[in-house]
Amino acid sequence: MKIASIDIGLKRIGMAICLDGKTVLPQNAILRKNRNQAARDVRAFLDEWGIELLVVGLPKGGTSEEEMERRIRHFVSLLELEDIKVEYQDEAGSSFEAKELTQGVFRHKRDGKIDSIAAKIILERWL
Repeated sequence: MKIASIDIGLKRIGMAICLDGKTVLPQNAILRKNRNQAARDVRAFLDEWGIELLVVGLPKGGTSEEEMERRIRHFVSLLELEDIKVEYQDEAGSSFEAKELTQGVFRHKRDGKIDSIAAKIILERWL
């Protein structure tokens, strides 16, 4: 089964894929200009890879948990995923863990690498 995961943020969407059920590979993040553009880009990515299951990171705990969950679920609804199964996975600490893992490996810029590594961590947790 071809699986993808996304880490949805306000500026970037981290992306990762798993094509063999074992190895998770981070992909280039999608930079958000607006939610409709981002939804089109995510959907095109899912179609390009023939993704059958999408794992979406949801923040658990924290003061804005309900608001972020509402925003994330709304974004997922824009993807129109009638043909792709969606599952949600707790993403707590995934961005922090991604920063820790890459400390000294590359400069932390706002290019989405950290977001995609967070998506990789989310998918590895789900697997």
